[in-house]
Amino acid sequence: MRRFARTLAAVALATAVVTGTAGWASGNAQRAVTGPPPGSDAWRADGVLGRQLPDPARATPKQVHRFFQGLSASERQDLLERHPSVVGNLDGAPLELRYRANSLALRTSSDPRYLRLAAPGRQILAFDPRGRGQVAEVFGDLRSARHVSVVVPGSDIDAGSFDRRGDVYGTPSGMAKSLYAETGRGGAVIAWAGYTTPVGLGLDAATGALAEAGAQRLTRFTAGLAADGLPAPVVFCHSYGSVVCGLAASRLGATDLVVLGSPGMRADDVAGLRTGARVWAARNATDWIDDVPHVEVAGLGHGPDPADAEFGARRVPARDAKGHTGYFAPGTDSLRAFAAIAEGTV
Repeated sequence: MRRFARTLAAVALATAVVTGTAGWASGNAQRAVTGPPPGSDAWRADGVLGRQLPDPARATPKQVHRFFQGLSASERQDLLERHPSVVGNLDGAPLELRYRANSLALRTSSDPRYLRLAAPGRQILAFDPRGRGQVAEVFGDLRSARHVSVVVPGSDIDAGSFDRRGDVYGTPSGMAKSLYAETGRGGAVIAWAGYTTPVGLGLDAATGALAEAGAQRLTRFTAGLAADGLPAPVVFCHSYGSVVCGLAASRLGATDLVVLGSPGMRADDVAGLRTGARVWAARNATDWIDDVPHVEVAGLGHGPDPADAEFGARRVPARDAKGHTGYFAPGTDSLRAFAAIAEGTV
């Protein structure tokens, strides 16, 4: 009976998307930014070291890490200055080198959207100006961290809204800062806005194409963290970001996967995620995501609600959270639970 109800809901969802009812047609179609970092052609053609540089499109993060391990400090600095956009986005490159490369790329950018990101002291681990812009920022000392968390945001996030001043806890920067403040200085939190997100509630939000592209980028990013010798992360996935995480789950190498305000993970249950990570889910009673049909038919919708008991995820308390973006708000039971998961104390 429940499956029949879901099928009817899926039909309603498909009709809404096609006809433009219920606001689904209000979004703007996005083209996913994929592939190697900007400047990769010049990097491949550079013979400054007298040997071929690792191909950003083909080299694994482990291979990239081994390459940089074999370079002198002056050789690393030379590559950073010649190719900051490549070095700053090359998963597997030493994080300290990536910070400096992205700082250089941001300081020389003429785009006003990135002025705040270029501020001294910010630890920008990835910066890709293509499309609407993609950014990853670190809070805390990632090199010495005993535990590492990665925050994956949902729709309407890009370089311009990464750390917007309104709706702070709906931004990757705001979520990561709040989690870092709650967990203390023993760990580090990465705000990862490294994929092209949907805009509004159009077909992009109702389908998985952007999530599939994002999952590839996320798995390569976490593989880069592992190659650089960092702890296996806890990954927090908000809204459409949980679709990304669901598709990436089996390849993330995470200890825990935490979804909040999820429209679905493109899996029928925890077993369908094919991950050894513990899976957690949070949804508060005032979150509008509960009104979205948790179904998937003909590519529309993202499947069952991870917060439903039958999905099999561990439930995160969220009585204090308000709305779709209140889960990381200070003082909430959800934030306290997130911190305990991040620290590995539960």
